[in-house]
Amino acid sequence: MPELLRMPEIAAATTSAVLAGWPVSVNSRFSAQDVIATVETDKAVVDVEAEADGVLLRTLVAEGTEVDVGTPIAVLGRPDETVEDLDAALAALGVTSPGDDAAPAPDVADGAPANGHAPSAGTTRRFASPLARRLAAEAGLLVTDLAGTGPGGRIVRRDVEAALAQRVAHEEGTLHDASPAVPSVPVPGVTRRVASRAPESAELATAPPAVRPPAPAPPAVRPPAPAPAGTTFTDQSLSRMRKAVAARLTESKATAPHFYVRGVARVDRLLEMRAELNEGADVRVSVNDLIVKAVAKAHQIVPAMNVVWTGEAIRSFHGVDVSVAVATGSGLVTPVLTGVERRSITEVAAATQDFVARAREGRLQQAELEGGSVTVTNLGMFGVEEFAAIINPPQASILAVGAAKQEAVVTDGRLEVATVLRVTLSVDHRPVDGATAAQWMSAFVGLLERPVRILS
Repeated sequence: MPELLRMPEIAAATTSAVLAGWPVSVNSRFSAQDVIATVETDKAVVDVEAEADGVLLRTLVAEGTEVDVGTPIAVLGRPDETVEDLDAALAALGVTSPGDDAAPAPDVADGAPANGHAPSAGTTRRFASPLARRLAAEAGLLVTDLAGTGPGGRIVRRDVEAALAQRVAHEEGTLHDASPAVPSVPVPGVTRRVASRAPESAELATAPPAVRPPAPAPPAVRPPAPAPAGTTFTDQSLSRMRKAVAARLTESKATAPHFYVRGVARVDRLLEMRAELNEGADVRVSVNDLIVKAVAKAHQIVPAMNVVWTGEAIRSFHGVDVSVAVATGSGLVTPVLTGVERRSITEVAAATQDFVARAREGRLQQAELEGGSVTVTNLGMFGVEEFAAIINPPQASILAVGAAKQEAVVTDGRLEVATVLRVTLSVDHRPVDGATAAQWMSAFVGLLERPVRILS
């Protein structure tokens, strides 16, 4: 009997992903642990491996399609299996139409209550896939107002897309109206086909079947101020990564009570040690590599910083995993270096260089983006002397590193010139107290100023 390959949940709380590619062609055999599908999330490309030997009988989703987690994406069979009527086999598995955008869950009729009783007389019944219903609700559309083009007149995803595109086109045509009735609100996963975007609205509740009151209007969206006459501008569509970063950091700033601890270190000895490490070395060590090692060492000295906030507990770690912020053409990613305290400085440098290369190619694995208790983000290469960063939840802190600059400093009453590095530690006050962060900063600055200890 054939079986369905469903879109996996790549990461916790992930609701959808893009089917990036099919490495195996239809009717081709594959072995256990072969890559049979490639899936793209907001920040990573993940290979889906086969659990057993088999053959790819049919793909249900085209490359480049965004699919809800749990939705069938292909039909697999045993290596020696022959299926004469694949459509009938799909029907037996609960898939009514190959390539349909809904998971094999029963259609829900609009106006049909969950208890299964028939709707009141006069109520219009509209069958819609679960995905189409969710997208319509998020866009502030009523299912009863949509025309279905799916099997039996069922409303599917493309119908929501068409309705939304029509609404946006209408609103753009009446933009001069000072009081539009309903602002444009995009549908997550659908907006790539719409020319303009606006912030997502809250999900709207479906009215009772017997008497449907007017649907509440989505939250008002403040339109941008009109541009002066003759001014030109370009709106750039939001990528999946940019939307994910925006949502994640907005949540962090709104829910995690940030406080900040700043430190200043003289790093002349650190720079001298780096120059010695790089003499004739195959793998060059950067200042940031030494900072990552110093962060791990400081976490060992002050283990109360090596924690995350779970909402139910403060989770402490025995090893130190450090995220390293990497800027790419489509946004910021933070791959995690695991076990930094066990790695040599050369191993840290090599691993970081590999992360940077694969991040810019979009080839990071999802597992490489998860974990860690602290992130290091460095803008020193751009000449930025000091800044503060937003914590990457559920981590407890993020260290913002500025540029090393020569400054006049006073030592034992004498004026000297020294290379100074400024850092800012943003800390979540829920799992970490101010005194703990201060102890950590003191240990960290001490390591930068006596850098041999970083390598011990």
